Amino acid sequence: MYRIVIEKAAEKELSKIPPPHFNRVVKAIENLAENPRPSGCKKLAGRIGLRIRVGDYRIIYTVEDKALIIFIIDIGNRKDIYR
Repeated sequence: MYRIVIEKAAEKELSKIPPPHFNRVVKAIENLAENPRPSGCKKLAGRIGLRIRVGDYRIIYTVEDKALIIFIIDIGNRKDIYR
């Protein structure tokens, strides 16, 4: 089981997500602890990390397999996240 660390910037963005989507995003983050590379996750081309989709939101993260840690780098709407 992996430990999840949410960076301060990602935590700030998470708090801005409206309630119906907030719960789905939090659940997706919790699920990463058991499966850090779920189906549908993609390696990013322009920056370091992986991303998963949760509706219109994206969660960008890195995985440290040796230390069993997942770092949540960024969370946001798909139209803003890649800028």
